[in-house]
Amino acid sequence: MVYNLIMEKKISDKVINRLTLYHCILDDYIVDNIEFISSKQIATLLKIDDSQVRKDINILNNSGKCRVGYIVKELKKSIEKTLGFAKKKNAFIIGAGNLGMALAKYDNFTNYGLNIIALFDNDKKKIGGTINYKMVLDIEKLPNLARKTNVDIAILTVPKAFAQSTADFLVKANIKYIWNFAPVVLNVPDDVQVWNENLMGNFLQFTYNI
Repeated sequence: MVYNLIMEKKISDKVINRLTLYHCILDDYIVDNIEFISSKQIATLLKIDDSQVRKDINILNNSGKCRVGYIVKELKKSIEKTLGFAKKKNAFIIGAGNLGMALAKYDNFTNYGLNIIALFDNDKKKIGGTINYKMVLDIEKLPNLARKTNVDIAILTVPKAFAQSTADFLVKANIKYIWNFAPVVLNVPDDVQVWNENLMGNFLQFTYNI
């Protein structure tokens, strides 16, 4: 969903997910100094249909196709351009608990255009500290800082019991995109977009047949 902020035309969430996986594969090929890759190679690695890979790549208007496959660096650039990697998207992390701290320490977000400016909490023991060079600030300072920094996204990592009230606070601060890690369905106005990161749902889906 985050990528939808910067795309000129609508691409489905499933296609976006696959394109990010292709991008990871291409990164590995570049590290290994491999110049070309075929749709069949990508399909084999991801255990999906070759025709689906070609269909996804056709969305990119990629010019790197040749007889031996796609030029790895060109295909990687095409994915980055289509998904808006180059456009910086400023974000706050709301909740400086274990999950919030883990996300703040994940440096690869910057490779995808996500710039985490600060964390916010209401715990006085945490306020004033730093996590991966990012300040933990009093939640009451969020509205003013949001106006100054043109923040696009709030990453919500608070406990379930506080998620809705925190979301209400974010809406009043004119935050329009909420990446929600709390296990709760948020009630927000129609002009606010929420992406629910359902960790337990994904886990149960993954382990259903075990």
